[in-house]
Amino acid sequence: MAEKKVPTAKSKSADKPKLAPGATSGYYTDSLGFMAMDSNVPGLSNVILQKLNMGSFEEYRSAVEGNDLAENFGFRSYSEMFQKMEDTYKFCVQCKKLPSSAPEGRSMRRCKRCQNVYYCSSECHRENWPMHKKFCRKLKLAAIDRLVEWLIFTGDIPFTTSPWTTSISDVKTWDDWFSIQENLEEKIANIMAGRYIGILWSNCGKPKPENAELRESIKRLTTDFFTRPLTIGFAMNAFRIDPFTGPITVHVVGASHIETLNIRETDYDELAKMFPGNQGLEVVMVGPEVVNGPVMRLPLTAYGPRGKVYLSGYKALYHVFWETLVENQRAARPDLVVGFHPGFHASQGLTEGWLPTLLLLRDYNIPCLFTMYSDQELKYSLQILAELEMKVLGAGPFPFASCKPEQVQSDPNKPPVSSNSHFLLFKGTTWQDSETDMGELED
Repeated sequence: MAEKKVPTAKSKSADKPKLAPGATSGYYTDSLGFMAMDSNVPGLSNVILQKLNMGSFEEYRSAVEGNDLAENFGFRSYSEMFQKMEDTYKFCVQCKKLPSSAPEGRSMRRCKRCQNVYYCSSECHRENWPMHKKFCRKLKLAAIDRLVEWLIFTGDIPFTTSPWTTSISDVKTWDDWFSIQENLEEKIANIMAGRYIGILWSNCGKPKPENAELRESIKRLTTDFFTRPLTIGFAMNAFRIDPFTGPITVHVVGASHIETLNIRETDYDELAKMFPGNQGLEVVMVGPEVVNGPVMRLPLTAYGPRGKVYLSGYKALYHVFWETLVENQRAARPDLVVGFHPGFHASQGLTEGWLPTLLLLRDYNIPCLFTMYSDQELKYSLQILAELEMKVLGAGPFPFASCKPEQVQSDPNKPPVSSNSHFLLFKGTTWQDSETDMGELED
């Protein structure tokens, strides 16, 4: 599972990059590429470390864990921050040369169409074009979003939303969701007129896109921010879990830095707005890479406040968390378990890690929804669940997938993917009768 990380400034000058207090994690470390590193890009990880003022991967991991974060991720100005971010993408997409290995007197040249990939020579550009042209347009969107997502850290994105006046059963797509947002165009216009979007395009070293392109980028990043709470709401609706008759506990299994680094108390408030008048919603982040912070409180032993979402977390494998807290009544049993890109299909330690968790979820007959990055990942995951005789109730493309394209760091000329692009629902075993009626979901 890719890790994402927020850079923090150490300079106290008026020029330093500003981040909103406790801004959401999730948007830069994916572009650092450690988890997606291909062996055919020699030295790329070292370049990334250098741009982050670090000497080793261990130092990076230590910073991600919360040690010396401000010291290691310091930038003196906005332009330096954006340049160092961009430098982590600067290598020849054809021959894989880094800038330090480019022919003498030549510098890396960026594709003028997508403003994303680089070439060390016109020869490499010509050779690579037949492949690159398949992805050039999508990579242009990825390059714009990679910069505009900074507005999430400054607090400009997302815009404020209101309690839903439409039943969740009637909100089936992102278009439906945007249609229930009051004064949507005005909210997007306010973001585009904000101070930080001006700072962004004055310092990033790239031409400013057309206003229509910026509006679409803001909407894509809005879907990326809200895809997780809407995923939970979708699963609650699919399994007919009613938050109006009693409090609901949701466990996010396999949670990592993506879900927990610098998370804010309000990041899942959209879930409460889906169900105005709910009796209390607790979302518990559980995983061996959970980053403990002010918001990552211990799970509740009593019910949380009505009408709100209470976030908590626990750093451990899920079956260990279950044995330690749930079985000892120090945490509530879940009404629903959700996994965002758990990646158990690719886990080399399936027996030690995911297998006990999957068997636990199966044997306790817990309603579950897991998401995937691609159709291929979904197929592999379905094969594993079939071997474990787990009852799959629904699977396919997910209607509330993030619309933000994610490019492969070390080889951009591959199809970009989207967070939560596919899903699968499962509950219990194939030999158990399920009380869940999935007819409405199939319709």
